[in-house]
Amino acid sequence: MQDGGQTLSDRYTLDKMLGGRITVRQERLGYRFSLDALLVAFHVRAKGEETIVDLGTGCGIIPLVLAHRFPSVRIVGVEVQESLFVLARANVEANGWTDRITIVHQDLRELPARKVLLAADVVLTNPPYRRMRSGRVNPDLQKALARHEIMISLPEMVGCAHALLRPQGRFLIVYPASRTVDLLCELRSAGLEPAWIRMVHPNACAGAKLVLVEAVKGGKRPLHIAEPLYVNREDGGYSREVAAMLTPSQG
Repeated sequence: MQDGGQTLSDRYTLDKMLGGRITVRQERLGYRFSLDALLVAFHVRAKGEETIVDLGTGCGIIPLVLAHRFPSVRIVGVEVQESLFVLARANVEANGWTDRITIVHQDLRELPARKVLLAADVVLTNPPYRRMRSGRVNPDLQKALARHEIMISLPEMVGCAHALLRPQGRFLIVYPASRTVDLLCELRSAGLEPAWIRMVHPNACAGAKLVLVEAVKGGKRPLHIAEPLYVNREDGGYSREVAAMLTPSQG
């Protein structure tokens, strides 16, 4: 089958996740989701028929994992890049979850104006990490937009989350540990009170590289510091916790 002069197998990979329960098509050479996205998806707390909004959904991996984890939630994935929007929508269709997952093609800075998305119970994101003038910007536009704050800054991302959330709604974000102070300050100034934080380390001997933070709109409870998450064991394999995320047990 041809797609713009290429076969689909030339342009895309088809990856199986969660022990084959989910299939995900990704650009072979474009932006591909990383473990960061899965860390966010597996730290979401949801119940009942809550509405979850994923800001910058990419190929749709986070909504797919959430649909698997929570049988009753409604999930909206938002993506500004048209190529990734089309890919995410196709992945939702391929996995049979069009009744529970909606993929929206939208600039996040304009998203709060879409009233259909207001009053979300949970907003989450695996956002661009790098300031616009920090480091080399990837020449591949898809990768550049996903990694650098070109289309949206941290204050704009946090402001978008605040606008979408209902009172006491939760915002979950993964971010570089080195920018933890920036993140916590932005959250509090936007009215999203940090409630839970977890540092993510490559292994038990290395310093934290990422931080997971959950903030509550209008929250007032003291900050809870969770135990660290170690991605790898000493022998280089995934830790038990991360391995369980990637291949959950049957039943």
